Formats: sequence, C-alpha cells, structure tokens
Amino acid sequence: MNKVNDKPVASPCVSVCALDEDDVCTGCYRTVNEIGDWSEMDNARKREVIILANQRCRSRYGDFG
Repeated sequence: MNKVNDKPVASPCVSVCALDEDDVCTGCYRTVNEIGDWSEMDNARKREVIILANQRCRSRYGDFG
C-alpha cells in the first residue's frame, strides 16, 4: 500500500465559516454539501474536494487567493 494515501486527509477548514450566495464557504471554498459530507468521505474523495475547492478559490481570486 502507498503510505501517503493511507494517511487521513486533514480538513481544509480555516475557521472562517461563512457561506456565499452559492453556498460555498468563503474560508475553505467547499460547498455546503462537501462540508456536511466530509466526515463520511474516503481519502480519495477528500482529495478531489480539496482540488475542487482550490479551483473555486483560483477562479474567484486568481493564483493569489
């Protein structure tokens, strides 16, 4: 097994919990559904969500968000 994939994926929460008009957190850029489902996700799905959240941040603020 790959040891990197076995490690728990940490939550990207930065304790700035406020949702925008699209129900996306303005702190971690996860959707309200992604936040609610986080504890039930496997590591692969969590990594996908982090990639999506990073893409949301970049689309809003560019590479310096």
